Amino acid sequence: MKLNDKVVVVTGGGSGIGRELVLGLLARGARVAAIDIHMDTLEETAKLADAGDRLSLHEGNIADRDAVLKLPSAIEAVHGPVDGLINNAGVIQPFEDFNDLDFDVIDRMVNINLMGPLNMTKAFLPGLMTRPAAHLVNVASMGAFIPFPGQTMYSATKAGVKLATEGIYSELMNTNVDVSVVMPGAVKTHISENSGVEMHGDPEAAANAKMTLAPDAAKTILDGMEAGKLHILIGSDARMLWRLVRLAPAWAIGFIQKQMAKMVK
Repeated sequence: MKLNDKVVVVTGGGSGIGRELVLGLLARGARVAAIDIHMDTLEETAKLADAGDRLSLHEGNIADRDAVLKLPSAIEAVHGPVDGLINNAGVIQPFEDFNDLDFDVIDRMVNINLMGPLNMTKAFLPGLMTRPAAHLVNVASMGAFIPFPGQTMYSATKAGVKLATEGIYSELMNTNVDVSVVMPGAVKTHISENSGVEMHGDPEAAANAKMTLAPDAAKTILDGMEAGKLHILIGSDARMLWRLVRLAPAWAIGFIQKQMAKMVK
């Protein structure tokens, strides 16, 4: 789906990859509804964009299903029918083994990282299916296909996003709706800070690869959308591990464990 003149919704639009997606979409001629739990960071995005009425800001929590279900009508009132949805928002967990995680942390991972995208998809997919061309994008992680010690629930929720997206893709084949799942490797963002997690490194830097910059990650996602790709891999680390885990899964898991042991003290 070409993005010019399309209406696209982006969650997590106040920072990181989400902000760069908003800016990139506007640069490609789209109208954008940016959603974030923090209005102050959305306003910073708006200042950078200087896009006038082509950008609207919506403060909201994607884990709040009742609030999410009100978004389609609110956004359509501003921009008209929605053509695309990018479920980008997500958080990481404290760097702890599963055995040491509190249930409130587990619930937070599930509610935001898994149920959040599902809430948004359920809210917007009926409208997308009425459009001449539409696109659903869910941002998972390379943690969706290879586990990271100390981020087990983060990886589990992202794996759920990956498989749910692939299932939706299979159900929507031969329709007007394209579907993509994004699996970034290590991307230079403030996800740790925004998640309220103190750590000595990035949870996806275990491959010891150079981190991808957020603008480059956003460009890869938008290029993948316009090309109609199902799987969008971001970074040399994600691409390498995508291949490696298929060739030697046990060895690949051990490799990640050793890399993480070097990083986390």
